[in-house]
Amino acid sequence: MIQAANVNDLWATLLVEELVRNGVDTFCIAPGSRSTPLVVAVARNPRARTVVHYDERGAAFHALGHARATGGPATVVTTSGSALANVWPAVVEASLERVPLLVLSGDRPPELQDTGANQTMDQIKFFGGYAEWSASLPCPSTDVDPSVVLTTVDQAVSRCRGPAGGAVHVNCMFREPLAPTEQGDDFEAYLEPVRAWRDRGRAYTTYESAPPCRASELPAELVELVARRPRGLLVAGGLASAAERAAVADLAEALGWPFLPDVTSGLRLDGRTAVLVPYHEVLLGSAEFMRDHPVEAVIHLGGRWTSRRLPDHLEVAPPKDYVVVNAQPDRMDPIHRATRRFQLPMAEFCEALRALVGTAGPAVDAASGAAAGEAGGGPDSGWLASWRQASEQVSGRLDELLTRDRTLNEPKVARLVSRHIGGGEGLYLASSMPVRDMDTFGCPRPAPVVVAANRGASGVDGTIATATGFARGLDKCVTLMIGDQAFLHDLNSLRLCRSLDHPFVIVVLNNDGGGIFSFLPISRFPDVFEPYFGASHGMTFEHAAALFGLEYAVPSTADEFVDAYAQARGRGGATVIEVRTTRRDNVDLHARLRRDAAEGLTAPSSRT
Repeated sequence: MIQAANVNDLWATLLVEELVRNGVDTFCIAPGSRSTPLVVAVARNPRARTVVHYDERGAAFHALGHARATGGPATVVTTSGSALANVWPAVVEASLERVPLLVLSGDRPPELQDTGANQTMDQIKFFGGYAEWSASLPCPSTDVDPSVVLTTVDQAVSRCRGPAGGAVHVNCMFREPLAPTEQGDDFEAYLEPVRAWRDRGRAYTTYESAPPCRASELPAELVELVARRPRGLLVAGGLASAAERAAVADLAEALGWPFLPDVTSGLRLDGRTAVLVPYHEVLLGSAEFMRDHPVEAVIHLGGRWTSRRLPDHLEVAPPKDYVVVNAQPDRMDPIHRATRRFQLPMAEFCEALRALVGTAGPAVDAASGAAAGEAGGGPDSGWLASWRQASEQVSGRLDELLTRDRTLNEPKVARLVSRHIGGGEGLYLASSMPVRDMDTFGCPRPAPVVVAANRGASGVDGTIATATGFARGLDKCVTLMIGDQAFLHDLNSLRLCRSLDHPFVIVVLNNDGGGIFSFLPISRFPDVFEPYFGASHGMTFEHAAALFGLEYAVPSTADEFVDAYAQARGRGGATVIEVRTTRRDNVDLHARLRRDAAEGLTAPSSRT
């Protein structure tokens, strides 16, 4: 039975119940007045799970992080006015990365719009092109069929979860009374049209997906490309799920090309893949190595890359075939070199192509990791081996270069975290330098970790909130690597750390300002660089940790870091580990590591 005090309460109860029936049961709520009916309905639904945060921006990013971990939408509930504007950054990120995010906003009724009424603004289609779909429900009324509420929810969830995915906004207008004040209404006759829905306990509308892709349906050009096995690279950008990662890894093994996964794919740190070339970022930056290894074909699976090195190389030396595969309609071709594009579900495409590759025999020996040609005369048998050997050479040199002293630096922290994080745990990487350092210097592991980052708009806003949402959805220990400016930008979201059920470790790299700007040409202009780009703040973070009741450590050597990190992962609650570095030293170190690690990688591949 659905019981409601008034028509506002009834509509909100229908809306929340239908979300829960669709599997959307996590609600991130920022307190406010006009959204009261929605909040009451969430609070009184026994299957709804709630997170309350005083900042709408943080609540929205927390919902985004939860969606990244689970693959399904979470809901952020806001009141009217500028509260909704604070959700904008998370909506932009969800839109660009096609992460499902559902926004429910309370709103004033039409008669209060454009009248100077307090906390009122135009909220219809508020997010413009950054919302995959928008709807504005009218003020609740028994003159409107209740199925309107249910089908609106079903469409919203479907658009969130669909191939295009992204953010969906449902705007909900409410007149007074907003509280669940009894008004003596009997809604039984009004609800009669949805009696079957009430009885069966399932969503009102069921959405069906498209049939899977089969190998026989792949075009002749792709069949020919696989058959001739040119000197190709298999590239993976961001991948959305464990199923996608498994399918891509299986295809990589079958195809037998050098496999270059971005760290956001979740496969860059997975050392189980025999064709993995983990230190490709250094190889791609070596003009000598790339001169001796001309690329004839690329298959790019998934989202964008963190590094510019592959696009920069392919822009000046485009391969004959450049295939892009993504379930979303986004172009994913900033250098305009794609010769064929497939808009298909990733796992299904990979399985179909793997079946096609299988008809030509295995490309990789699973035991040795050698290309099949190395054992039996396949084309360019040394192509894979030369990439993998060069990558292993880089790894050894990085170890040597970074262990000459025990002091801490940012590349070393990335390497230490990748080595000592637990298998199956979560790793969230902030924008700017943390995600780049892990992509370049992270170590492959025998037991992979679940990696995520906000790389849609690559902003620093909401990073702590997103990582805590990711931790809640993953339901495991999570490590967040973050720079000092991103940490300061989202300081109030440290409150969310305290509500997590597993250890949560924040490794904050404090170089006293905008470290990434020191790598840009503007750093050569000292009159404007430091005050306007470097923006030194002179702060450390022990008091911030204390303010929110978090554990704190400030190691100064690698051994101290490893010890502090182990303790943080082993205790309950959240810990801030602050690593203090110097921006100028960091720039010099990166240049030296890249130069020295790539030295001697000029030997031609065995094909020449």
